[in-house]
Amino acid sequence: MIGKLFDVPRRLPAGLAALLTLIAVILLSAMADSTMQPLPATAPGEQFSAERALVHLKEFATEPRPIGSPASDRAGDYLAGQLRAAGLRVEIQRSVGARSAAGLATFGQVDNIVGRLQGTGSTGTVLIAAHYDSAAMGPGASDDGAAVAAMIETVRALRTGPGLRNDIVLLMSDGEEDGVLGAEAFVRDHPLGKAGGVLLNWEARGVSGPSLMFETSRNNARLVETFAGAVPAPRGDSAMVELYRLLPNNTDFAPLTKAGFTGMNFAYIQRSSLYHTASDSIANLNRGSLQHHGTNMLALARALGNADLGTTASDHDVTYFRALGTMITYPDQLVWPLAVLAVIAVAGLALLARVRRLLSLPRLLAAAASAIVPLVASAALAQGLWELLVAWRPAYDLMGGLLHRPRPYQAAIAVLCALAVLGWYLVLRRRLGSAALAVGALTWLAGLGVLCAQVAPGASFLFALPALMGALGWLAAVLRTPAWARTVVAMLGPLTAAMLLPSLAGNVFDGMGLALGGVSALVLALFGLIVVPIAELFLPDLATRPKRAAILAVPVTAFLLAAGLVAAGLVVDDFDAGRPQRTHLAYVMDADTRTAHWVSADADPAQWTRQYVSGHDTSALPAGYARGTLWTGPAPVIAVGGPRVAVLAHSGNTLKLHVTVGKGTRSVTLRFDRPITHAIASAGRFGLASVPITGTRAGTWPSEIRFRGIPAQGVQITVRMPETERIRLTAIAETDGLSAVPGFILRPPNLVAATREDGDLIAVTRSYTLARDSQIPERLPSNSGKLAG
Repeated sequence: MIGKLFDVPRRLPAGLAALLTLIAVILLSAMADSTMQPLPATAPGEQFSAERALVHLKEFATEPRPIGSPASDRAGDYLAGQLRAAGLRVEIQRSVGARSAAGLATFGQVDNIVGRLQGTGSTGTVLIAAHYDSAAMGPGASDDGAAVAAMIETVRALRTGPGLRNDIVLLMSDGEEDGVLGAEAFVRDHPLGKAGGVLLNWEARGVSGPSLMFETSRNNARLVETFAGAVPAPRGDSAMVELYRLLPNNTDFAPLTKAGFTGMNFAYIQRSSLYHTASDSIANLNRGSLQHHGTNMLALARALGNADLGTTASDHDVTYFRALGTMITYPDQLVWPLAVLAVIAVAGLALLARVRRLLSLPRLLAAAASAIVPLVASAALAQGLWELLVAWRPAYDLMGGLLHRPRPYQAAIAVLCALAVLGWYLVLRRRLGSAALAVGALTWLAGLGVLCAQVAPGASFLFALPALMGALGWLAAVLRTPAWARTVVAMLGPLTAAMLLPSLAGNVFDGMGLALGGVSALVLALFGLIVVPIAELFLPDLATRPKRAAILAVPVTAFLLAAGLVAAGLVVDDFDAGRPQRTHLAYVMDADTRTAHWVSADADPAQWTRQYVSGHDTSALPAGYARGTLWTGPAPVIAVGGPRVAVLAHSGNTLKLHVTVGKGTRSVTLRFDRPITHAIASAGRFGLASVPITGTRAGTWPSEIRFRGIPAQGVQITVRMPETERIRLTAIAETDGLSAVPGFILRPPNLVAATREDGDLIAVTRSYTLARDSQIPERLPSNSGKLAG
């Protein structure tokens, strides 16, 4: 029993029409997901203008402004002044933020800017949040300066109209880049943070692209309804929400929603190769992305500002996505029925095909089982391509797969996926039959629809709807459908998939990069499974044995095309001043031995970096400093004192320290050779914070404590750990930039600092060995008594 689900008299024209229609739907879907045109400064006052927002951005986002830096202070003063000028009640929340991870506690002195616009009859608070600090490596024009500038322009536009019903609170948080420290302090210490409300959080993971609503709090039905109705150009879907909930990524949204806020999280994610680098600049910011961010922000502020916030609560999530520019939503109560209907439709198709003697049950089972081969092969080929690219161009490794011009490589992955799927189909079509392969492919999509319905309901539509429409289309084609209509109904599944899966693959490419290209390849292969039966319109009858040359032509052509695309990628994705290569370099001086070294974590250092490092000898580095494989080289000693650690108490499992650093030093890191279970940091009038610690650090000593934005008088650190006779401790005082080191030469324009957190720092260390039950007054030198350097 080997047969086709359908056939038409004029197959080649029908096949060409089907192929062109598929391409058109994919292109239209991509165009419908574009961003907005920026409005000029002359736009009406009630509208958001990207050009007006840019005026503010240029005042504070031209230099790096990490937490605790002078640039951060200048930015905070400007932003608070603008909010006050707009008529808001403004306060600066000064506190200590905290976050823990495996073997790590991060603290920071944060200066949150909190502005409040009083409502006329408030039913609650609408919290608009973005962070004004940047990564230390770049000016953060997109991450997250654009959102902060959009907040000022949004407030200006709101003030042109009648007062809103609800209170609008603007939170410009500090310390997000070091672990959402400002947001954590806001919900822990500020009354407005404890009161809850509806949250609109704004982020960026690139410098371009549409503003995507990529995350929501649980039970989002009313929020999504508001989003779809209020925003003129809504972008994003519930699959992104489900995916992000599974990832370890973190924004201010996490602590705010954990504290009781309900809300939505927005970001644009294209051109992510510039994320967290010096190239995240105003010059590279896409004005349309800023316009889209601000237009969404203003529309939602007005809608939620005038709503009864008591009615925004819901008891369920909704599925939402765009199809050819139209936002489609349905409640989660329909997720399981649609997934089950897809299974029933596929089963019905299999039964009808069996009755029509187009397939047999053994062949169907073999076809369904064999479909895992192109899926695994596609993912493996994509990951293998990345490994080859890193081997050919080691500088890609530091970019984490987020390349400047990845399109040729992405196209190569698409070709390899097509090869895997088409090769599977051509090898088995004469053995199992095209009908068995088509139905077997649909079982995978229907099965994934059911799986997602259980574990990620908001993503079930990606698979259940194409499977359902595909099965219904094939059923219509198998029945006595007129010949002219068979191709049309057979395209229902492929066209549905074309609206959903390629855009998902594109978003995954943008967000995760080629380093995880196997994920996008898996999505493309699933798309291929539902589309590949249309290839029958181009193929000879099953009874015709193809020639060996024809069989070999498919893989040879695909490999040649993929190789050509990879070669083109290596040419067009070369590094230059506009698309720079990343390189890691740090200066490390041991204040105890008065020796210094350059350190780089690059796998293959650039020529500029190699003038500082020459080998892998890390034996002379301070104890506990090295993490992973490093390049090193000798460096001149500079005249700095380094950190000082005084033991206030050490008894049992508790160690209390007072840590100070030299002038101009922004941060301090403490590394311990023993695991820590709890840490407390106190910064005098800024307060204290406490976090539990589980697990250990990888590739270095097991425990680490960081304090960002350390005050001049130092901080008090209390740690708890299992009792031990001796503890080794290395304190690292960190100062931004390398220009203070004699002989340092600035990077050429085609290089930028890598995103590794210990790069572009002057790190001055002191090491200590501490015996149990020692106690040294704070006023004594840190290496007195039982504390031996």
